[in-house]
Amino acid sequence: MAAKRSDARSKQSQRIDEPLQPEQGPHGEPPLSRERIVAIAVELLDAEGTGGLTMRRLADRLGSGVMSLYWHVDNKEDVFDLALDSVLEYREPPQAIASGDWREEVVQMLGDWRAGMLRHPWSASLLPRRALGPNILGRLELLGNALSRAGVADADLNVAIWSLWNYVMGATITRANFDVPDHERAAAQQRLEHLGERYPTIERSRLLLDDDWDGVFRRGLDFLLDGLVP
Repeated sequence: MAAKRSDARSKQSQRIDEPLQPEQGPHGEPPLSRERIVAIAVELLDAEGTGGLTMRRLADRLGSGVMSLYWHVDNKEDVFDLALDSVLEYREPPQAIASGDWREEVVQMLGDWRAGMLRHPWSASLLPRRALGPNILGRLELLGNALSRAGVADADLNVAIWSLWNYVMGATITRANFDVPDHERAAAQQRLEHLGERYPTIERSRLLLDDDWDGVFRRGLDFLLDGLVP
């Protein structure tokens, strides 16, 4: 059973790595290709989330038959893998490469990762349970390389990488789901003022009114990097 599961995962990885070659569609229609299937799948996921993606609905959006999709993808799980990896592509900015500053590289890379998942909120829910494609593996390779150059020992490298992974995932999922209107936040903070003896610290810090998500992410990342790097 383990060998069979390993073969399936290997097949998924090979599928993601294959070049996306279009085939000419009939009657002047846009060509049906794996690249186009993935692009439309991302649009459907953005609009309706993971529950809204079925092979039938995907085929309808593409103007093709369901069976035609299977010339390009294995199944719906394959589509999820390909769509997820496509939105996690990272184009390292030239200034980060030229600077040689490991910290700037890490901050840029993780900030871009978080921003990409916030543009596609479904990706954060899929990432922990999908096969890792070349784009996310490429990010992890860049991250590990930067941390190594910063002085993180090989024995601690996995801990550092997974700590940063967990931070980005947690920050992204919290931001994507914590969508409380301002008036409700203000009312909750006001109620805390009458419960100051029970919750004095969070009442004093006005935690419930703090909506500087980007600033909190960056400062928290600085705290984490200060602790990870010797």
